[in-house]
Amino acid sequence: MKILHISQCTFHRGEHWSLHIDDFNLTEGESVALVGTNGSGKSSLALALKGELPNAKGTLVNQFTSPTRLSFEQLSAFINQEWQRNNSDLFSEGENSDGKLTRDVIQESWGDSERCEALAKRFGIAPLLDRPFKVLSTGETRKTLLCQALMADPDLLILDEPFDGLDVESRTALHQLLLELQQQGLTLVFVINRFEDIPPFVDRVGLLIEGHLASLAPREQVLADNIVAQLHHLEQLSAVQLPERDTPLANQNISPSSPLISLLSGHVSWDENVIIDNLTWQVNPGEHWQITGPNGAGKSTLLSLVTGDHPQGYSNDLTLFGIRRGSGETLWDIKKNIGYVSSSLHLEYRVSASIRTVILSGYFDSIGLYQVPGDRQQALADQWLALIGISADQAHLPFHDLSWGQQRLILIVRALVKHPQLLILDEPLQGLDALNRQLIKQFVSMLIAQGTTQLLFVSHHAEDAPRCITHRLRFVANSHGGYDYVQDALA
Repeated sequence: MKILHISQCTFHRGEHWSLHIDDFNLTEGESVALVGTNGSGKSSLALALKGELPNAKGTLVNQFTSPTRLSFEQLSAFINQEWQRNNSDLFSEGENSDGKLTRDVIQESWGDSERCEALAKRFGIAPLLDRPFKVLSTGETRKTLLCQALMADPDLLILDEPFDGLDVESRTALHQLLLELQQQGLTLVFVINRFEDIPPFVDRVGLLIEGHLASLAPREQVLADNIVAQLHHLEQLSAVQLPERDTPLANQNISPSSPLISLLSGHVSWDENVIIDNLTWQVNPGEHWQITGPNGAGKSTLLSLVTGDHPQGYSNDLTLFGIRRGSGETLWDIKKNIGYVSSSLHLEYRVSASIRTVILSGYFDSIGLYQVPGDRQQALADQWLALIGISADQAHLPFHDLSWGQQRLILIVRALVKHPQLLILDEPLQGLDALNRQLIKQFVSMLIAQGTTQLLFVSHHAEDAPRCITHRLRFVANSHGGYDYVQDALA
């Protein structure tokens, strides 16, 4: 029987962070979940288990011969690689500028077309196998890399936030698949931020606190202890006050009675694939919308029309903030009114920058900082950093040295700093632990309560929706292979 044993080990990740493990044991066929706050060391321990984070001292024995790890960081690196290939004009023979097809990504390290198609069918992405990987939605890319991870039939599968970015049906299907793999004897390690995502078959839960493995015990014992800590922390959130706005509202031209967004018979297509078809939608003053639907339905595409990032926005009858698209406005005229967070933005934020620089870039709607911020903007940025527990010394650390969850927290604050007229949150809470999810939900509610910000919110987790939601736009699959659009006003 294979085992993995760590004793009195120290692992270094970058120059400023270390992970200390006194004792960790994993036996073949066992399932373990690692939980903890963002930056506590969960993902670092996952790297160590895979053998990607060398130990500086101590004893590590790993008898697993085919360990496989899947994480958001890998997705980010893969997307970055695809864009670099696209920019370099260097393609393999027979490959076009759209990049690798989904089937090629799944089979990148292990060629087996029959297994590839079987896994794709199991995850519901078989129709996507001949599409370029880089045009897939966030959820579809997650499913693709999950298929890739299972191609080699690993004996140890390490899944870092496997359920984030998946809709309810896909999460259920993945739970069932992992249960079957566990019953077949596959050893599983989960890195989890949502306690409700811990599969019921998990044997033990490891709790990490500030770079130390505090406990590895039966799940009921660990979760009970952590819930007490959560309740204590949440009691303190009621006294939080948001930093002020740095300037008056950016857009004073729109009438108080005019719609913030108006889309008439919206249509978006890619080659012969229709993404949005005949959608008429209006966001009136004071309305806060939740947008729901399965992976690949077109939710993020709709939001990219609003943010000005989708080129087909100019071919649609779309009016934003009282200005019709294509009437001479610039991209920055649109973005100055919007605060935005999405998985695609997270993946695109590849520039080298400090934590503080990322926050400040929110005032200029840029990826990186190319203007000199004013004294007031710098002071307000420091207030936001203090609000989420980032000290003045930590603020100068590299953004990319943070865990994925910590990066997402910083990007959310980046979207909030200017108190935008329109706040767009597309799966914003991916990678956040329970405490940070509650913190961000409170920040959003407080911002909305000020009465100058309207919200568009996308999440596959119903419990993530803020209480301020007044309307819902649902993408509902129809019998023709497309989607109908159902709009509801909530009581």
